[in-house]
Amino acid sequence: MFENLTERLERSFKLIKGEGRITEINIAETLKDVRRALIDADVNYKIAKQFTDTVKQKALGQNVLTSIKPGQMLIKIVHDELIELMGGQSQEINLKGNPTVILIAGLQGSGKTTFSGKLANYLKTKKGKNPMLVACDVYRPAAIEQLKVLGSQIAVPVYVDEKQNDPVKIAQQSIQEAKARGYNVVIVDTAGRLAIDEQMMNEISAIKKVISPHEILFVVDSMTGQDAVNTAKAFNERLDFNGIVLTKLDGDTRGGAALSIKAEVNKPIKFVSTGERMEAIDVFYPDRMADRILGMGDIVTLVERAQEQFDAEEARKLQKKIAKNQFNFNDFFDQIQQIKKMGNIKELASMIPGMGKVMKDIDVGDDAFKSIEAIIRSMTPEERERPEILNGSRRKRIAMGSGTSIQEVNRLIKQFEDAKKVMKMFSGNNPMKMLGAMKNFRR
Repeated sequence: MFENLTERLERSFKLIKGEGRITEINIAETLKDVRRALIDADVNYKIAKQFTDTVKQKALGQNVLTSIKPGQMLIKIVHDELIELMGGQSQEINLKGNPTVILIAGLQGSGKTTFSGKLANYLKTKKGKNPMLVACDVYRPAAIEQLKVLGSQIAVPVYVDEKQNDPVKIAQQSIQEAKARGYNVVIVDTAGRLAIDEQMMNEISAIKKVISPHEILFVVDSMTGQDAVNTAKAFNERLDFNGIVLTKLDGDTRGGAALSIKAEVNKPIKFVSTGERMEAIDVFYPDRMADRILGMGDIVTLVERAQEQFDAEEARKLQKKIAKNQFNFNDFFDQIQQIKKMGNIKELASMIPGMGKVMKDIDVGDDAFKSIEAIIRSMTPEERERPEILNGSRRKRIAMGSGTSIQEVNRLIKQFEDAKKVMKMFSGNNPMKMLGAMKNFRR
């Protein structure tokens, strides 16, 4: 996400590096390059020009302190303006009402159904709610089945009426069902089309009228760039939605939709969604996104994810084992599982300042730990418990059993020993230390 834009902006700021002060002459070329970078990232030209004009005006009006270089001052101004462009501050989802009714809208393929499942999981696990999903997409093949599968994964009920072909009646009946069964949030997943059409707009408008939602979220595929902004405008005119959800941010290096959409429709971005995992949903924080765009990382989100996954009592137990030099492959394996729950490894690394550039050309997929897990699973319980007994013949057997090579097994054992040393030094249950200890491992 934003890889190309981050690189371009870094190059732009270098143009003013070494200057003694900000002047209209030396800032002109820099901001011209910033504007080009934004347009290349699929930001609307009018918004890009307005953005750089505002930055220029503020930069020329600043008294640059002798302790701050002009380039640093310009980055600070750009950072602040990016935050404003994306909404200023995060916006909470409206959970008033009993039940709270949330209507999900968007085009087909935008990720509405997957997001509906993620939102239900988020409200259940983070907000302590008791949600129910509603299948109102009666047109797309397997849409109802998809929602059922997602519901079963997160243990959230799905209201389905397969005898009924009218989405408006299904939505209306679901509210009564939720009240009768004690669900305090109803998430209505609606149908989309490949393009905006009058029938779709009339249908979702009718659903809105009968269920009177407390919150309408418009889901948009961020990879569609400027088209996403145009679609948002059309939906907003008919639905007057409350917030925007950006999906598939992990699949696009431009990210122009995130920068343009708030300014164009004047509605806040409330959530961002990456990947297929039900946990892969984040509240949208403009300041954190601005940090990431400018290559500053996102340590706050990283720490929050770590805190969600790491149990305090388990941490104390592990700390005692590390202190006694009893850390073994069972513990190592458990740590890997906890790191995996935090998200894609490349995305996690990009949250560390400076690591985004390092990881740019490294392909780290969701199966990054596949070989490691296979090797550990091929060990006997005794070998996992007592790594010191792993002699040459045992390593050969493990390599054959895991479908890897002796070299890979040896490399992992060395990495494990390195991890033990690191953990012994810091004596804590921190996932980023695990990442650091394993950063040189290659499949």
